[in-house]
Amino acid sequence: MIYEKLRIKDISRKLKNSEAIISAYIPENSEEININKKRETIIICPGGGYEFTSDREAEPIALKFVAQGFNAVVIRYSIAPVRYPTALLELAETVRYVREKEKEWNVDTEKVIACGFSAGGHLAGSLGVLWNNEIIEKYLDIKNEEVKPNAMILCYPVISSGEFAHKGSFDSLLGEKEAEISRENLSLEKLVSIETPKTFLWHTFDDGTVPVQNSLLFSNALASNKVQFELHIYPSGVHGLGLCEEITAMNGRSEHINSHIASWFNLACQWIKTL
Repeated sequence: MIYEKLRIKDISRKLKNSEAIISAYIPENSEEININKKRETIIICPGGGYEFTSDREAEPIALKFVAQGFNAVVIRYSIAPVRYPTALLELAETVRYVREKEKEWNVDTEKVIACGFSAGGHLAGSLGVLWNNEIIEKYLDIKNEEVKPNAMILCYPVISSGEFAHKGSFDSLLGEKEAEISRENLSLEKLVSIETPKTFLWHTFDDGTVPVQNSLLFSNALASNKVQFELHIYPSGVHGLGLCEEITAMNGRSEHINSHIASWFNLACQWIKTL
């Protein structure tokens, strides 16, 4: 496996003040299997309410995807007190860079997938709905198509800034910039279009931190725009489950280990193969 750790400011022409870091986990091709194999690449955005990036939703997720034969890249994006749109631009640059590494990393450039957890789901979803927005070309001076994710995997995502919002995420994302940027303009269910990528979502019905309505609102918006999606709502489970296995359980808590909800990962991998 190839492992590389890179700073966004070293791979971006514009984001020279960024403190974001990406870690790439790249399986090496084998002559015994397929020396010319091109791989789907999963770009993982950990959650943390835009206040931190969770270790539980970073490397363990990446290694699980690598074990299934995918490339995986974790982005430790900028968090508060850094404000919008910095994290969005960092993710956009990561997508561009992954495609740039097509030969070295054996990237299938038509299967670059943004995967986000909780607030990281808001970040991944933001790029999914805003990849063709003028903000990308304005700040990064690159073509919008270079940063479009081909698909998204959204895990108990923060989506809406309305009635069912996780208000802390929007507080951290906007801070003092709320005077110039309305929360409503970052409520993702209102930004879905026919250009939004296909999406896999999962949530638990009784998530007490990010209400299940976030995934329902986004799914409904996708349906209204005739964008294909796969949605799984599990009947019970706390927020922030990660892989639902011991490896991602917070301090070994039993409530973070659930073999039924853990099925989301294999379902997502099967879904990726349909793209």
